[in-house]
Amino acid sequence: MPSRIEDYALIGDLETAALVARDGSIDWLCLPRFDSGACFAALLGAPEHGRWLLAPKGSIRNVHRRYRDDTLVLETTYETEDGAVTLIDCMTVRTEAPALVRMVKGEHGQVPMQLELQIRFDYGSIVPWVRRTERGIQAIAGPDSLFLNTDVELRGKDFTTVAEFTVAQGQVVPFVLRWCPSHKDPPSPTDAEQAIRETHSWWQDWSGRCTYQGPWREHVMRSLITLKALTYDPTGGIVAAATTSLPEQLGGVRNWDYRYCWLRDATFTLYALVEAGYLDEARAWRQWLLRAVAGDPSKLQIMYGLDGRRRLVYGEMLDAMCQARSAGLEADEVGWRLGRAFVNFLETAWDKPDEGIWEVRGPRRHFTHSRMMAWVAVDRAVKLVERFGREGPVERWRSLRDTIHEQVCREGFSTELGAFVQYYGSKTLDASLLMMPLVGFLPASDPRVRSTVAAIERRLLRDGFVQRYENDPGVDGLPPGEGAFLPCTFWLADNYALLGRAAEAERIFERLLGLCNDVGLLSEEYDPQAKRLVGNFPQAFSHVGLINTAMNLAHGKGPAQKRR
Repeated sequence: MPSRIEDYALIGDLETAALVARDGSIDWLCLPRFDSGACFAALLGAPEHGRWLLAPKGSIRNVHRRYRDDTLVLETTYETEDGAVTLIDCMTVRTEAPALVRMVKGEHGQVPMQLELQIRFDYGSIVPWVRRTERGIQAIAGPDSLFLNTDVELRGKDFTTVAEFTVAQGQVVPFVLRWCPSHKDPPSPTDAEQAIRETHSWWQDWSGRCTYQGPWREHVMRSLITLKALTYDPTGGIVAAATTSLPEQLGGVRNWDYRYCWLRDATFTLYALVEAGYLDEARAWRQWLLRAVAGDPSKLQIMYGLDGRRRLVYGEMLDAMCQARSAGLEADEVGWRLGRAFVNFLETAWDKPDEGIWEVRGPRRHFTHSRMMAWVAVDRAVKLVERFGREGPVERWRSLRDTIHEQVCREGFSTELGAFVQYYGSKTLDASLLMMPLVGFLPASDPRVRSTVAAIERRLLRDGFVQRYENDPGVDGLPPGEGAFLPCTFWLADNYALLGRAAEAERIFERLLGLCNDVGLLSEEYDPQAKRLVGNFPQAFSHVGLINTAMNLAHGKGPAQKRR
């Protein structure tokens, strides 16, 4: 059985990522990209589906792990009856072939160690051919080839590479796993100790650019590092999570591939980067967005592949363009032409039904959040004309903005419930409506916003966490059963901050921080009954929510105040 979600730490090289369990097993790794087939997929099954275990052989008395400073170099210290060792794990920031470095360092005593390497390409389905090399082994199958270099004597056993060795105080034992296409020559050798030093230095330099100095800085910094680690550096795209198919409820059917870039998260992500001082990353994210959505506005998708492979979110796109300009990023004429095309399309398409923010499997409906985001798109286009001198039919757009706003307030608000509802004419609530004051559709002080927050507290707040919506198979198209989607609870904290309920906002925020695992990572959802992190991991949107809420609470001038 794989470890619990919360027992994993993340390492990566800005093109892919690995998950390392507390027991020293790497149970997830896709090479050469985030969306490639996994060579270690024990996370989704069992050890025979691929993993790399490196750990003390005997009983372990204590395990303590941490990231070295503000970096993505992981250190796990194991204490045994024979002594103690520290396992150092990292992936070098890619300049050539991907390289995963592991090094065992003796702290005291003499500790017997074990290695079990089960390489299984294509999510555990392909057992490779393995042969010895001068300093280790090569595993090859189809287009993929992996080289493990080490001075430790390796042997084969039941289609597994194994080793036993002892590490004494002051001794270091390195291992380097490198990938390359099977038709090419092996990549050049990697010096493990130098690679660890250079990786540490690179991340130290990157984290040193952070301008955020407010409260909860350690959590904010770790979340920023996680966002950077989930960035596909060649294009600037940010994947939603490093994993696929981890269910939103233990044993449940709701499981998706999150190794894609979601437009839904675009503006929140842009804010998190800009507010922390990472303008280069924000610029690269904006450019990825513009490349990904280029073309026919009617074909816009909710998510895209890492390189921009293409489905909904016009409001997010125009909002991201507007906020990028507000943050001081240079104007982009091509981007504005694309933005105008979006608004021209919305003029005839804004009142069409859709699947909503949650991409429900039921019939298309007039979702209130979708109409609100159509308003955001037009509003931001107007602001780009008014504030930044862009050219466009601003009077016509102002009229359209007013028309959409009036319809949402009339059709999306239930006087019976005293709240905005999930879709026109319904009696159900949806946590996405908490975004109304966050995007500037209505001020938090508006009685309708206050009463919607109160209704969500009554009907969606369970065990201290906000559910996405009231499940109705006729709308959702799936059987009930999921954890609490963490960004929704961050949105409630943001609303409390805007409403002047600072103590309640901080209380909720601290509860959310308490869900981070021992190295500061969050998944997509949380199961309050099982007290477990669930869903794909680590989840970019959860960490974006953490960053933005911390900034909202820190000085009252965070994204919730500026995204209007």
